[in-house]
Amino acid sequence: MDFDAIIIGGGAAGLSASVWCEELGLSSLLLESGDEFGGQLLYVYNEIKNHLGIEAKDGREMRDVFVTQAQKSRFNYRLNSEVLTIDPEKKTISLKSGETFSAQAFIIATGVRRRKLNVAGEEIFKGKGILESGTRDKKTVEGKKVLIVGGGDAAFENALILSETASEVTLVHRGKNFRARAEFIERVGNHPKVEILTETIVREIIGTDELEVVKFENLKTGENFYLPVDAMLIRIGVEPNTDFLHGKIELDEKGYIKVNNLCETSVEGIFAVGDVACPLAPTVSSAVGMGATAAKTVSSRLKAVGSQI
Repeated sequence: MDFDAIIIGGGAAGLSASVWCEELGLSSLLLESGDEFGGQLLYVYNEIKNHLGIEAKDGREMRDVFVTQAQKSRFNYRLNSEVLTIDPEKKTISLKSGETFSAQAFIIATGVRRRKLNVAGEEIFKGKGILESGTRDKKTVEGKKVLIVGGGDAAFENALILSETASEVTLVHRGKNFRARAEFIERVGNHPKVEILTETIVREIIGTDELEVVKFENLKTGENFYLPVDAMLIRIGVEPNTDFLHGKIELDEKGYIKVNNLCETSVEGIFAVGDVACPLAPTVSSAVGMGATAAKTVSSRLKAVGSQI
């Protein structure tokens, strides 16, 4: 085997697993598909105050702390290394580059990604009217008409944030009821700048060089209508990065990896940590803890069976 453990994903959970593998004397390799570490931390623009021991002005600052600590150990990693397939029987993984690696154990820490509307214009106007973050982009929407799509806490919280500077905010949700907390719903519902449209979906995002108009469908009547929009924020939840695992290990109905309390999956030698395996508690703290748990479980399994799982 090339390694005792291969860790797939360089967010908080993957970095934690890597640090603990080093602490426990395991040979490991951390593979990150992007060109930098951080995962979802790179998209957190607000302060982080609820991770015990560390406070940060945003996710990137916390990422920097984690990476600095990881680099103090013999941190074996590769960036821009996307995993295409995993073979549980041969204990190998294949990368997009064509390379193949083997290990006694695999720790999957691939995290989640924001769900897309999958409508025409969504990719074209990313960064050209479609916003990344309400907190980061609040000043850019000053005096503008803003659309927010979603019905959970993130959509309602961003409606409140952007209404501080925008001239008007429209919040659109495909359902009749909301998933957001009652206090958010009440505050947004009573806000003079915010209009809420329910049972409505986005059909198309339209513009020339920048976003200009959004086409909607009213699900009750079937009628289409258009709304002039200067900026737009999509907050319809997240989905796990488990495309390469379908048919390999057991997933739940939403694609998240099923694990036990030791972070073991349905396949011996494959572990999963962080948001990709923890849909009910996707936090920095749970990700860091799961990374440590998986590494310690791998170590105990290897010792128990004489360096082979």
